[in-house]
Amino acid sequence: MSGHFWAATSVPHDRFRLVRDEGLAWFRSSAEARRGFCRRCGASLFWQPEGEDRISFAPAALDSDAGLETAEHIFTEAAGDYHRPEGQPPPPGAGPERLRASCLCGALRFTLPGPAGEITACHCRQCRTLSGHFAASFDAEEASLAWGDRQGLAEYRTVGGGVRGFCAGCGSSLWFRATDGAFSVEAGCVDGPTGGRLARHIHVADKGGYYALDDGLPQAAED
Repeated sequence: MSGHFWAATSVPHDRFRLVRDEGLAWFRSSAEARRGFCRRCGASLFWQPEGEDRISFAPAALDSDAGLETAEHIFTEAAGDYHRPEGQPPPPGAGPERLRASCLCGALRFTLPGPAGEITACHCRQCRTLSGHFAASFDAEEASLAWGDRQGLAEYRTVGGGVRGFCAGCGSSLWFRATDGAFSVEAGCVDGPTGGRLARHIHVADKGGYYALDDGLPQAAED
């Protein structure tokens, strides 16, 4: 849903107040929980388990880090092949010649040439707010995407003039088109192996203070 992997903290319902909800949408991702996102921009915001008096939310949605720090990684066996939660990412695999990608609910599906190759992590405020943590994507030719279904596609034009594509039904982040036409696909929306490898971090001057970059990859303060 986030396009990479998600980070969350939680708060009891009696300490949580939703002050504006006109853009809030919910997607039931399982029998145990539903996910909340902004239907206007696709930002990943909430995870609400059934029968619990707490709500989880993305720390990247906060205006400050509020003294948070990363405590643990879960479901690491399901991590994408292009990174590890901690330490150096694995060497790139051969990868399929054609990548298959989709949103969480399956309403949007497309294929594109593989393997993914170098994948860049972006920590700018915009990417962190929209993904709920930070983004990871790889360059692609937009014309090379072959859509199986795109009726649920929504687009959000950012302040800088770029356009982000996401699913209107579940909020999954899919792609970004820059003002100069450069196009990138979110690595996390690829179904199965990407054949790619996380190669660098950019805009680390804007990174969240609640997590560390300990993979030894090159870092750039800006782009």
